[in-house]
Amino acid sequence: METRHHPARQAALKIAHFGALALFALFAALPFLWMLITAFKQDPDLYNRTNNPFIFNMAPTLAHLKELFNETLFAKWLLNTAFVGVAVVLITLVLAIPAAYSLVRLAGRWGEKLGIGIFLTYLVAPTILFIPMSRIVAKLGLQDSLWSLVVVFPSFTVPFAIWLLMGFFKAIPPDLEEAAMIDGYSRFGAFVRMVIPISTSGILTVVIFSFTLVIQEYIYTLTFVTTASQYTVSVGVPTFLVRGDVYNWGALMAGCLIASVPVVIIYNFFIERFIRGLTLGAVKG
Repeated sequence: METRHHPARQAALKIAHFGALALFALFAALPFLWMLITAFKQDPDLYNRTNNPFIFNMAPTLAHLKELFNETLFAKWLLNTAFVGVAVVLITLVLAIPAAYSLVRLAGRWGEKLGIGIFLTYLVAPTILFIPMSRIVAKLGLQDSLWSLVVVFPSFTVPFAIWLLMGFFKAIPPDLEEAAMIDGYSRFGAFVRMVIPISTSGILTVVIFSFTLVIQEYIYTLTFVTTASQYTVSVGVPTFLVRGDVYNWGALMAGCLIASVPVVIIYNFFIERFIRGLTLGAVKG
């Protein structure tokens, strides 16, 4: 009798499993669905509380997209965000990869303690750093410039990246590098040819984390940049599409949707490596 009911129980468990996954996926996708619908809804349809908010009660419109691109500098803000994001990612990788490797392989027993100390700097509240960061930006003559963000943002991304990559480098047996050096490579050559390819999950995690921080950072961008043409998306969209207590929801949601699409694509294509990067880095680090 138990054998006869076993397939039915297996089927019920599978249905429950996929049902739970479907509900979670719907919950995760709901904000994007809401942004997509709102971006193409006409204002009378959007503000009429008797209408169903999840369907188009009136014909879709492109008016909000036209407002976003024609009446604001949204295209310029996208380019600014991309420039700062790429620059911050490159600086983070250039500083964090050799630092993490050195702390794991070359610093002896003090490496882990130094790594923890570096990571603790990431936990410092950003508001505490306003004054020293402002003085640095002023002395460098970078006020009201995108370069001020390129200088400031790595102070957040580099400590986290070092801590994360230390976990990956610890998980790689030193024997691989020693074998490469026996074959004639220098330590740097062994690092480039053996360690870097194995650590691609961690490096990709650092790239995603750093770029996402640039997209969503608001406080420092608002502090160090005052000219509209120098804004990033995170500051430009709410500054120009929220006028007093009037929210242009259609254009706001269109801007948020367009800005989030690249990050969503990256996450979906590399989700397995990203999760592996966070978990391995956290456990081993």
